[in-house]
Amino acid sequence: MPEENIYEDLSLVCRRANTVFWVISALIFLALSYYWKIQIVDHKKFSGLAEANRTRQRALAAPRGLIRDRKGEILADNGASFKVSLIRENIKDMEASLAAVGRLLEIDVETLRSRVEQYKDLQQFEPIVIEDGLSSVDVAPIESRRLEFPELVVDVEPQRFYPKGALAAHVLGYLQERTPEEIRAEPDRAARAGEMVGKTGVEREYDNILKGEDGKIIEVVDSLGRVRAEKARQNPVQGGDVVLTLDYRLQAMAEEALEGREGVVVALDPRSGEILALASFPTFDPNRFITRFTPTEWLQLTNDPLSPLENRAIRGLYAPGSIFKLVMSLGGLGFGYVTPDTSVYCSGSTKIYGAVRHCWFAPGHGSMNLTDAIKNSCNIYFYTLGRRMGIDMIAMAAGRLGLGKKTGVDLAGEKEGLVPSSEWKTRTLKTPWYPGETISVAIGQGQLQVTPLQIAALTALVANRGSRARPHLFKSAPAGVKAGPADDDGAGAAAAAEPPFKPSAFESVIAGMWRSVNDGGTGKGAFVEGMDVCGKTGSTQLVSRESAERLSRAGREIKAHSWFSGFAPRDNPRIVVTVLVEYGGGGGATAAPVARRIFELFNKEIQGK
Repeated sequence: MPEENIYEDLSLVCRRANTVFWVISALIFLALSYYWKIQIVDHKKFSGLAEANRTRQRALAAPRGLIRDRKGEILADNGASFKVSLIRENIKDMEASLAAVGRLLEIDVETLRSRVEQYKDLQQFEPIVIEDGLSSVDVAPIESRRLEFPELVVDVEPQRFYPKGALAAHVLGYLQERTPEEIRAEPDRAARAGEMVGKTGVEREYDNILKGEDGKIIEVVDSLGRVRAEKARQNPVQGGDVVLTLDYRLQAMAEEALEGREGVVVALDPRSGEILALASFPTFDPNRFITRFTPTEWLQLTNDPLSPLENRAIRGLYAPGSIFKLVMSLGGLGFGYVTPDTSVYCSGSTKIYGAVRHCWFAPGHGSMNLTDAIKNSCNIYFYTLGRRMGIDMIAMAAGRLGLGKKTGVDLAGEKEGLVPSSEWKTRTLKTPWYPGETISVAIGQGQLQVTPLQIAALTALVANRGSRARPHLFKSAPAGVKAGPADDDGAGAAAAAEPPFKPSAFESVIAGMWRSVNDGGTGKGAFVEGMDVCGKTGSTQLVSRESAERLSRAGREIKAHSWFSGFAPRDNPRIVVTVLVEYGGGGGATAAPVARRIFELFNKEIQGK
């Protein structure tokens, strides 16, 4: 055998083996590098993921602070309740789960589905509240079937409770669930699904004080989501209490005095601007908002033609009627168009600018000076004064006295009202102002629009002889907490540097208001023995005199809105009361007796101290 054939050539095999060796070495290196990255570099990340597979974090809702009246009576409290939440991470078949949960909780499946859809952007492990306000009896069937429904979680949470029901509902406001859009709009805040926040009233204005700080609990769970142990807990911190200027007894009397009629009663301290009572009817029970409305229930409430959610005290716009004669009197005196002794003869009617104008008292009042005209609410006197002043001077006087602007009360949604002028009409309606329109404005009709709270603030200004005090509801909060209206834009700022008119002008007007109540005038229905009530009545004409007479002949009664606004006592006044009764007729017959009840109760409380 030839020698060269004794050994086989293995060079190719060696090269291939060498290649395989380096490939395997590279793979082993890569694998070891990957394991090193997981175990050393990213160990915190994967440790957290592993921990998340066996732990669950739940928010512990903070109890809201209490809301009290000025004497400590609790108007908004908290009570314990149960809520049921759904965790999508524990669901295998969503449709089957929704159907089963709907049967268990007696909730419509479509309602459940829309609820889940509303929070579809949340993480799968975050609970979605599907029902709350439950008792221990309500949740017993859920707890007994926990293994069957691992997607359901039952929690205890504090729930807002209004022990007085509908009392002061428009002042207190109501809570509603924070929407997904609101949660996304506050990325820096740890907002949670199902969180209830103030939407109106004091609950909204002072939500930053009342809401408190949520706590949290971290639980160890098994593969079915069952709690096995508690790993960590951070207790919630209750919100701060808010004390209001309201007097519970006066508020209750104000609401009772309306006797179910649409209208408003406002009582305030003219010295400080503290609101003692603010009643608006029809009203609502804020407890209804604690548990979630169905769409049908919400539409029924919002579409109610009586608008029970509307706070008429700050959002209702009405012609002031003869209450505006206080503005006319102060403007006439302040700008020199009349003196307290200026006399006008009232025969029951007069012809101005080619049209016959009537006084409400058909036989006529005879010769009237300013205090007589206020006492008897004589239209002829103020028609004459209106013609002398003109619309722009009337508008100037009204502006000085605070009409046509917000009072600055610490409630959201206050309206400004409207004081017309020639410039306003040209700018908004593109037509000139006609002198005949001034005559209607002079007795509080025409385009004039005010809120009842503006009239209360005007009356307080008169009672104080020109000194202003901003109406407000907030009395005190925890030390170091700044409080103020959530949407305060500076309108209706508190006190002006100077009174709008000289004190002597106010004294003349007050004399007429005193005679209106105590000397047989139109406000005599508000008379209280020994209290020296001063006041002015008003009736808002809803249709023209001619139309009213025509409707009366047809057997149809058209009633005006009824006004009264006054204060007591005459010297060193302590309370202002403003009443508006929609479709109540004459102010002296309807609104003044309502005010008398408030004055009487206030007088008894003072004497009882």
